[in-house]
Amino acid sequence: MHDLAGRAFRGRPVRRRFLGSAAGLVGTAALGLATSGCDEQTGAATRSSAARSAALERNRPGTAQWRLGRQGPQEAIEGYADRASVLPGEEVRLFVSTLAGAFRVTAYRVGWYRGKQARRVWRSRPVTGRRQKGPDFDTRTRTVATDWEPSVRISTQGWPEGAYLLVLDADSGHQRYVPLVVRSAAAKGRTVLVHATATWQAYNRWGGYNLYTGKDGGYQDRSLAVSFDRPYDKDGAEKFMYYERPLVVLAERVGIPLAYTTGLDISADPGVLRGATSIVSLGHDEYWTPQQRRHITAARDQGTNIAFLGANTCFRRIRPESSPLGRDRTVVCYKTDWHRDPVYPDRPSLVTTDYRVAPRPDPESSLTGVLYEGYPADAPFVVHQPDHWVFRGTGARKGDRFDHLVGVEYDRVTPEQDSTPRPIEVVAHSPLVCNGRHTHADAAYYTVDSGAGVFATGTMRWVESLMAGTPDGGGSHGMDARTCRFVTKTTENLLRGFARGPAARECGAARDNVRQVYADQPATGSTAGASGSHAGV
Repeated sequence: MHDLAGRAFRGRPVRRRFLGSAAGLVGTAALGLATSGCDEQTGAATRSSAARSAALERNRPGTAQWRLGRQGPQEAIEGYADRASVLPGEEVRLFVSTLAGAFRVTAYRVGWYRGKQARRVWRSRPVTGRRQKGPDFDTRTRTVATDWEPSVRISTQGWPEGAYLLVLDADSGHQRYVPLVVRSAAAKGRTVLVHATATWQAYNRWGGYNLYTGKDGGYQDRSLAVSFDRPYDKDGAEKFMYYERPLVVLAERVGIPLAYTTGLDISADPGVLRGATSIVSLGHDEYWTPQQRRHITAARDQGTNIAFLGANTCFRRIRPESSPLGRDRTVVCYKTDWHRDPVYPDRPSLVTTDYRVAPRPDPESSLTGVLYEGYPADAPFVVHQPDHWVFRGTGARKGDRFDHLVGVEYDRVTPEQDSTPRPIEVVAHSPLVCNGRHTHADAAYYTVDSGAGVFATGTMRWVESLMAGTPDGGGSHGMDARTCRFVTKTTENLLRGFARGPAARECGAARDNVRQVYADQPATGSTAGASGSHAGV
């Protein structure tokens, strides 16, 4: 989220509408056999044919070769797919530009795989390399896109559903990722992992522009629409690697029945949510269409649990548009320039800006339970309700702190706002200082009449922390193995508990405690929403 111009809430009234260590990840105790966060194992769900298939897949031999070696300069090798997701058996085209004479493509499916975290599914023959032409630039929306020639056609016939990393290997030794989701057509009885491809693209600065900054680094020169018809910057899959991959690995190790999709796919067709036990929004899932939000809310109201494992979720209202390569290949978000959006004033509810601001304010907390408040933050996660079922088996006590787990963005429960659902239970209440203001981050759980439970971590570092203290910890921000163990066990409890069915029935209804938590902490005006400047996180 974090750009200075994005903090437009400023306390205005809201329209009243809605109510770790390596052993911690790979040890023998982590084989998906531990007891559920509720009172028993997932029972019938884990004995289903889908669960047996998942167990067979996750225990197949893996490989460490999915990790990149030398990346080299951006132009050494880079590429993109003509589709962010495909159904099993569908074809995907890759567009690759390289300085090398030849390259190969290898497809790795991300998962448990006896701790190796990926399995090789397919590899191409050598492909002749070439340097493709430079990007095109739409001056109206400052959109960078390419018009490259296709390099490789790949059939996904026989590929299991899941999250994939396509590794581009140049004969020069340089490498890059291209992410791909082989999505599920249906998810009855399964947990749906929702990959945030729109957010990946919002932050992609390939060609010098994204939805935050332009070539000069300034906000005013940013793109108003960004295109999937270009490579991702850096290693090619940064957002997936930090904010999504650790949860995919853990969820597959746990062994619950899983389904895979993207937010844009849910927006286009909510059929995959029908009969799902739960939906998981991953670590950085900021950009949502109104249709995606409506479909996920409807699933909740029909008994599907939802886990929000990040912060700043469902903050931006977007509109997908087509490109020469197909539908939903452009992400439109005018943000503070919403008055320039072509759909205004005829369709103000679709104007692409922050959900909580004019012309149609609709704060995200009516769904997530928590409201995005600020950036940057770095603070301990402080347990408030250690007897809550998500913390069973962690050994946590009231007041226990897990350093650096809250950050770099955070959410909190806002009892002063009518958009906050009730009953809602604050399970962690973490003091912090953001830009000189004393406030809190909250992890919270609420339940609704359908029996569905909704859990939000209130911090963007939750998924990252699943690999803190391990060789794959990456930018773990000082989080240690103790934090990894705590978050891993809590997340296992959450996944298993939500996989059983409506959580209010299977695990327990929310015990509303907001008045007690905030009794001595009056509102500080912090409902102003986003604070701080963009730092490219």
